[in-house]
Amino acid sequence: MSLDARQFAPATQRNREPILRVLLEVLPPSGTVLEISSGTGEHAIYFAPRLAPRLWLPSDPDASARASIAAWREQEPSETLYPPLALDVREPCWPVESACGQLSTDLTTDATVRVLPDFSRYPITAIVNINMIHIAPWSACLGLMAGARRILPTGGVLYLYGPFKQNGRHTADSNAAFDTGLQLQNPEWGVRDLEAVVAAAQAQQFQFVKTYTMPAHNLSVVFQKSP
Repeated sequence: MSLDARQFAPATQRNREPILRVLLEVLPPSGTVLEISSGTGEHAIYFAPRLAPRLWLPSDPDASARASIAAWREQEPSETLYPPLALDVREPCWPVESACGQLSTDLTTDATVRVLPDFSRYPITAIVNINMIHIAPWSACLGLMAGARRILPTGGVLYLYGPFKQNGRHTADSNAAFDTGLQLQNPEWGVRDLEAVVAAAQAQQFQFVKTYTMPAHNLSVVFQKSP
């Protein structure tokens, strides 16, 4: 894997430490953390060693993003960071579910397959999703909630990060401008109403736990799987 495949997201440098502080507070103490829509992979390589002994499993539906994650992982390896999975939340069965068969990655050697998580020993206890639901159709948010319900155990944590409207209103002029720009790129994109996201989570057996105010008018939103 060439390091030239690495991609860079400037916002990662600004938000990774505040996000890490919240994750250290809210994540279960053990198990595998499945990151949905890992993007460049910069969050993954930063969080994995700092959240040990938890295991970190990145994923993304985009091949170039997975190449970037793999390249970052090659440069900054961690015993608790796994190869990226090809995963689209809108699919009815995710590759981490036993009903879907073997996990799929871009790396196809037997050695790679052997280093994927043993979910019988290290079950997925949390799902982390940073900056996705506003840069995706609403169906992606619904797919995320449905997949989290299928995969997470009772008490499992679902963590979201990004900009949100509250009570139908933007929390900052910069978020309103960002929302307009997103919808110009794709009418199905846009900053989501927090109340709609909470309702979608509750419909899939998740209890809304807490929001944390984050830099640049973003929020961390934490849910927990109900019995």
